Amino acid sequence: MKRFSSLKFGKFAGIAAGLFVLPVAVACGSPTATTPDPAAETEPSTTEGTAPSETMPSETTAPPEAAASQTIVETAIANGSFNTLVAAVQAADLVDTLNGPGPFTVFAPTDEAFAALPAGVLDKLLLPENQAVLAQILTYHVVAGNVPASAVTTGPVPSVEGKDLDLVADAGAVSVNGANVVQADVAASNGVIHVIDAVLLPPGLDPSAL
Repeated sequence: MKRFSSLKFGKFAGIAAGLFVLPVAVACGSPTATTPDPAAETEPSTTEGTAPSETMPSETTAPPEAAASQTIVETAIANGSFNTLVAAVQAADLVDTLNGPGPFTVFAPTDEAFAALPAGVLDKLLLPENQAVLAQILTYHVVAGNVPASAVTTGPVPSVEGKDLDLVADAGAVSVNGANVVQADVAASNGVIHVIDAVLLPPGLDPSAL
């Protein structure tokens, strides 16, 4: 009985050893399968076709201050539509003020707006003896601060002259004392210009009485 058990055990151990060696032999004898490297397959995409987004040059826009290198007075001179306004600013001795740091928001009448004044009024305003009145009219067109058209709200706003301007903002359109802003947001280095189609007169001032 003991001899049978030993023979049976020895036979079983031999079979087990053979089963253990067989997979090893197969593994050693067969060629190793190569697993594709995902990184190697996708690597060429960085050198062909569209470059990665981080290396693409982005479209740049010049900063607003780069375009607004001129002061309000210099911008008005360069524009060509404010010859009368510039002459009035010079006659009123306000060039240095409007070339100052500000910032200022100027509601600037065009040459056509000044031409619409009653006959003879503009000539009188430009006389040296009426400099104070002219300065009063011009500073009534100026608001302290840089106020773009998008920031305008309906209501009274104090002018640099001291009296209020009546601003109206309606569906993107802006008016001041009934004068229409025909071109908004002309940038200057020390503020902004809004072009208007009429000359504004402070309450109580009658230039025809000059």
